[in-house]
Amino acid sequence: MQSLVASGAVPGLIAYRDGRPVGWISVGPREDYPRLTNSPIMKPVDDRPVWSIVCFFIDARERGKGVSKALLRGAMDYARLQGARLLEAYPVDKRVRSHPLSMWFGAKSLYDKAGFKEVARRKKTRPVVRRRLRPRTTA
Repeated sequence: MQSLVASGAVPGLIAYRDGRPVGWISVGPREDYPRLTNSPIMKPVDDRPVWSIVCFFIDARERGKGVSKALLRGAMDYARLQGARLLEAYPVDKRVRSHPLSMWFGAKSLYDKAGFKEVARRKKTRPVVRRRLRPRTTA
């Protein structure tokens, strides 16, 4: 991760509360995550250019306080500002609450509330969701 940042790449966004980091989301062009290509769950749906969200981390003391929602909104805004028009994620979709350590892709309900739509499901509990991003407008 250190060498990635040193190269000038932006591997994700950090959420802060009162100057303290409380969460992180990994977001970037799909091609920046080569392991997605060979994944049976996260392999490409089609050949459209997309940005991918591949990881969330929320400090245990901050869970349930809206940090995930704020990070997702920030990732959407950041991707839009970088020229992305389509954002994709690979959340967990279970009826029962999962252990926080297994939720690093985020919960499907979070994405549903943010306007993402399911485009594939290759495993019962692991959909692929997408959201179109409107081009940035200047005032």
